Amino acid sequence: QLTMSLNSSTLFNEENSQGPKRNTECLENLELQTPSSFQDNPLQQLQLASQEVLEKAKKSGRSKCPRCSSSRMFYCYTCFVPVETVPTKEIPTVKLPLKIDIIKHPNETDGKSTAVHAKLLAPDDVTIYKYPCIPEYEEKRHEIALIFPGPNSVSVKDIAFHLQKYTKKGVYDDDCCGEPFLKQAKIEPKEEKNLNECISSNRSDSIRLKKIIFIDSTWNQTNKIITDERLQGLLQIELKTRKTCFWRHQKGKPDTYLSTIEAIYYFLVDYHQEILKENYKGQYDNLLFFFSFMYTLIKNAKCCAGKE
Repeated sequence: QLTMSLNSSTLFNEENSQGPKRNTECLENLELQTPSSFQDNPLQQLQLASQEVLEKAKKSGRSKCPRCSSSRMFYCYTCFVPVETVPTKEIPTVKLPLKIDIIKHPNETDGKSTAVHAKLLAPDDVTIYKYPCIPEYEEKRHEIALIFPGPNSVSVKDIAFHLQKYTKKGVYDDDCCGEPFLKQAKIEPKEEKNLNECISSNRSDSIRLKKIIFIDSTWNQTNKIITDERLQGLLQIELKTRKTCFWRHQKGKPDTYLSTIEAIYYFLVDYHQEILKENYKGQYDNLLFFFSFMYTLIKNAKCCAGKE
């Protein structure tokens, strides 16, 4: 599952059919519960920024988007900004090791997509496109990969090996040495070392992943996007070992089909460990800042309603 479905305005009406009064009582009871009540929450070990701002916004209810003035809960999913009751300075910012493009299906309801979570929390590194308006990727195939399961998809740890086939042999970037080696003027011996270092660096860059693409849609909608000629030939990566915590899991799909924000988060954790070869210390946990908060609200609402 590559889509995160969340509509904050109808959240508790969907989970509880007994009306506003029952919902209010449920929320009041939840606030009396202790952390021990949530021991089965698989997200509780995340190293998150304080969610007090979301607690306050929940109590005050819907608020205006500062850009379009629409009434929203927590954030505006069309303008990609927090609402007036959620100050931007109180929302964590995550710096990512590469750029992320999210391609959103045109029929995917804005309010049901949490691709916006990534844009809100990593604004400098995430771009959201609404299909069919997407970039041309062909010239950058040697540094881009697509998260999507398939017969030719590879694991995160095998990215560097498989990207080598896309490397443009004998061509180097202009920003370091100016021109490809064969076109360089005669070089003095003392400059040769620097040139070799530059060439080596460029070869390393040529097989380094710089951008990752995610598709934001239901599984029934993915075919139109994944078959687009602009995405053909890209290295495909599959996340096979993670299980979703998503509360709108699509019936008949395995629990390894992740929501969009989960897929982004788990990919980055694996990338940090398998490719960057660094210990993971929660650097990307705040990507689940909104997700984890809503997960707890919905799970507790279901318990309160007697559905679990």
